[in-house]
Amino acid sequence: MFLNSILVVITDLAAGLLGNTSFRRHFHLLLSSLLLFGPLLSLWVSHYSIFAKRTHFLYRVFLRSGWGWTCIFVGSFVFVLSFSVRRSLTLSLRHLSRLAVAGGLWLGFRKLLYLLENATGSCYEPLSSTLELASGTNGDQPLLLLREGETKEACVRSGMLWRGYEVSEDALLLCLCCLLLAEETAVFGPYLSLGGPSGAPLRILFLFCVLLLSLWVFLLLCLLAYFPQFPTQLLGGALGCLSWRALYQGWYRLGPSWYCPGRPGVGLLSTQSKQEETSETLCESNAKEIN
Repeated sequence: MFLNSILVVITDLAAGLLGNTSFRRHFHLLLSSLLLFGPLLSLWVSHYSIFAKRTHFLYRVFLRSGWGWTCIFVGSFVFVLSFSVRRSLTLSLRHLSRLAVAGGLWLGFRKLLYLLENATGSCYEPLSSTLELASGTNGDQPLLLLREGETKEACVRSGMLWRGYEVSEDALLLCLCCLLLAEETAVFGPYLSLGGPSGAPLRILFLFCVLLLSLWVFLLLCLLAYFPQFPTQLLGGALGCLSWRALYQGWYRLGPSWYCPGRPGVGLLSTQSKQEETSETLCESNAKEIN
């Protein structure tokens, strides 16, 4: 009972924050500020910190599988929430299709960025120090031998240098996941206000989504502070924000149809409010009949 009370208090506070109109309108501005000014933190952070190593547990387990973690927790929350309201598998699948659209967009971006890097970049092999001395160089600017026909993966695997136009996939993924989490969980506050059923499993899933959102923001801040790569991270974050705006602020506003899954909460919150209005109307009519 005590743990359940704590769970209710924490989830109510988180739902109130994520469902707040000001938070939803300005959260993307917060991420944009992090992308712009986050690299300045590299001037103050310690490069001997545990977060300054790419082999850290959080990077290996969560960042490399970021989209998978997001799909697991957000998909579970969306399914349980939608199914608990309407008991309609079709409606639940329609809401889950937003994750499929975002997943397809993420895979498409990865493929395009891979093609862009291989089309604009080149592989270079550093010459040995003996050749540098024989050519009279001082060693400050090592000579590079161009290797044509190499892909980035093969180049890096061979221990050579790859130089080309890059966009940070990590920044793109983290920004997209943060904005997606904020949008999909924002409906929980209005849902609770309308008196929707909110058992412990649904609240626990919502709490996991909130924790995952906090983790993604923290990892984005760590990447910007410990591994600053300007402007590649800025471009990746911009693509993530533009993807969110195109989907949630553009396409999904058209309303649910055969070609559009609709915005989060459509068909759930409206149904709940209509039921309340209907019950209030029935109560008033019954009161008049009694009088």
